[in-house]
Amino acid sequence: MRRFLAIVTCLVASGAMADHELEGRDLDRGQALYGDYCAACHGANLEGQPDWQTPGADGVLPAPPHDETGHTWHHDNQLLFDYTKQGGADALAARGVSGFPSGMPAFAESLSDEEIWDILAYIRSTWPKRVQDIHADRNPRHD
Repeated sequence: MRRFLAIVTCLVASGAMADHELEGRDLDRGQALYGDYCAACHGANLEGQPDWQTPGADGVLPAPPHDETGHTWHHDNQLLFDYTKQGGADALAARGVSGFPSGMPAFAESLSDEEIWDILAYIRSTWPKRVQDIHADRNPRHD
């Protein structure tokens, strides 16, 4: 568990993408794409898999919730984008984290960059305003 917390701390502290990446996105398309590509693992209501904080026998954590009860909003936009596009292991490796078993597959061949941003914007749109504001603070504006 300490290793997991250290990795999460490292990722939260990493460089953030400007919050405007999620502004003006097609939330309806994001919701539809979420249903097609994400809901099977992360839940139709963004609830994640049961016992998502407990690794399976293979050491891989189940898919976390993307609602406010999970940790998605603890991460900056760029990490969420990279994690979705490159897959968990490659996104973490690019940030210098190795050996963390992630079950997140890469969607680079299935989703365009714009589609990934729409999904991420949809997910964020479901959070309470307080959580959206906290997440926005992790993604400074660069106007």
